[in-house]
Amino acid sequence: MFLERKESDKPHKGSVFVGYDLGERYAQISYCFFEKGGVETLSPVAGTKQYNIPAMLCKRKGTKQWLFGKEAAAGALTEDMIPVEGLLSLARAGKELTIDGETYDPTALLTLFVRRSLGLLSIIAPVEEIDAFMVTVDRTDDRMVEILLQVAANLNLKTDRIFFQSHTESLYAYMLNQPSELWAYHALICEHDGERLTTYRMSCNKRTTPIVALIEEQLFETLPVPDGDEDEAIKEDAYRLADERFLEILQNLCDGRIVSSAYLLGDGFKEEWHRDSLRFLCKNRRVFQGNNLFSQGAVYSLLEKWSPSEAGKEHIFLGEDKLKANIGMRLLRRGKESYYALLDAGENWYALHKSCEILLGEDKTLSFVITPLNGKNPQTKEIVLSGTKKTEAPFTRYRLEVSMASADTVQVVATDLGLGEFFPSDGRKWEESFQIM
Repeated sequence: MFLERKESDKPHKGSVFVGYDLGERYAQISYCFFEKGGVETLSPVAGTKQYNIPAMLCKRKGTKQWLFGKEAAAGALTEDMIPVEGLLSLARAGKELTIDGETYDPTALLTLFVRRSLGLLSIIAPVEEIDAFMVTVDRTDDRMVEILLQVAANLNLKTDRIFFQSHTESLYAYMLNQPSELWAYHALICEHDGERLTTYRMSCNKRTTPIVALIEEQLFETLPVPDGDEDEAIKEDAYRLADERFLEILQNLCDGRIVSSAYLLGDGFKEEWHRDSLRFLCKNRRVFQGNNLFSQGAVYSLLEKWSPSEAGKEHIFLGEDKLKANIGMRLLRRGKESYYALLDAGENWYALHKSCEILLGEDKTLSFVITPLNGKNPQTKEIVLSGTKKTEAPFTRYRLEVSMASADTVQVVATDLGLGEFFPSDGRKWEESFQIM
């Protein structure tokens, strides 16, 4: 008998799907209505395409009043307000903050910001009607997953369809839903926040089934762009140096490759400093500029879960957060050996968990089959349940809990369940792990 987590029923037509891009300086919210088409990005300023919500809070001194977003940014300039910026970094650090004589948990403050900013959606639909919610951040390491789980638990959303993913996965989902000619070969995405440049290069290995999509990410911290308050002569010289450096980076990224399209994201590209670089990019390529790709990609990821595109059915993304091999067991079913799938490649490692029950005879060995998606030969990993209690029962029933402790570490917990009332369980438990090469 296998014990599996039930999937939620398919959302009804018109359900609100929300993608939330949570960054260090800004947040963005995109949304769609399920099966009605069209992903939109929320603008806090009606009638504009200003999508950024400053990721900060401001507390009015001597009161319980908190401002968020643009109001907090404006309030930070007044003497009676206490600004709190860098909410994501503060939550990562986990150190309590003393503000206006009171102690605050940084994750609780981050939750307050997310909850307040989600309230901006009320002009589209009540927050209570959100049926699926995806948070996307720069990277989803163990600490960030822990933080996001706490935030999600305290948002009081009336749905269990809450997910997290990295920017690379949101980028992948976004590209899947663009015309195929834009990513037929390589697609290049450049994100500039005014100080640092992050590049993503997406490619697909069409020799595999399904087609494996990969995204190579690089960070460049030596590309500062001055703001508009600098002296014109100083600014022009800085622009020239930044353009030269950016062009060099682009030439290296494109060297020997066919790049179908390029995307320029972030406030760092607002000023027209990258003239030579842009001229290079526009040669035989489609070039786009904007800053809401990640939040829209988060919505497309939700859509792919319940209404996959043809491209989504044919491709699988193997990013840093993804399990890169199928994991299963060879078991006897009705006297015949068969393969039972436990964990599927292409899923986020931190979201994977499988529970089942098996019967073992005298041989108390668990044998797992690992099948990599990179074309390497399958592997077998064995775990021996040593020190088991000897009984006259022909079999012993065990519960298996299989999950991932990291992107390449499989965690297995086996619990003795006995075999009926004549051979009761002794409650013994085994915890083992193994690496995926």
